[in-house]
Amino acid sequence: MAVEGDNTSSGEQKTMSTILDRVRAITAEKLSVDEGDITPESSFTEDLDADSLDVVELIMAFEEEFSTDDNQVEISDDDAESIQTVQNAVDYLGGKGVTG
Repeated sequence: MAVEGDNTSSGEQKTMSTILDRVRAITAEKLSVDEGDITPESSFTEDLDADSLDVVELIMAFEEEFSTDDNQVEISDDDAESIQTVQNAVDYLGGKGVTG
């Protein structure tokens, strides 16, 4: 049930939560960090010590993980530059029609 004044349904919240879980798992694997240390606010470069190559590999991993036959996720270079935090990635992917 959505909270009064909240425009997201429980289904949307569950989808975003599932996307978050998958983004955290990919990030932990690619950056060799503990998944428990990754929060939505975590900056890939500042908090998780990713370098520019790591960020490119993360973006490619997100594209691969979240693409389906019906929805190919392609993240442009300009969009990739705006994905600085875990939450940025979750919001971007959710906006691309990705489901949990």
